[in-house]
Amino acid sequence: MKILLENDETGEFLTAADDWTKNPQAGKPFATTIIAWRAGRQHAIGRFNVVCHIRATHQFVNLHHGRGSGSPVPVGAEGVAVS
Repeated sequence: MKILLENDETGEFLTAADDWTKNPQAGKPFATTIIAWRAGRQHAIGRFNVVCHIRATHQFVNLHHGRGSGSPVPVGAEGVAVS
């Protein structure tokens, strides 16, 4: 199993080289979901998912989601803290 960061809009996975790929095997593995989530928040992308990829069955489990730094702030949410 591998924890990956997925761009929700393109379905691509972040690689160790900071590129994006459709191949989950080439995706950068994260040690924990919170580390992956924090990486997603820092990237200039819109919505993202933290997923667990199970190689043996080629299944994905969505563990968490969020919005990257490239995502517009929803109206009225400017003062909302994100933890």
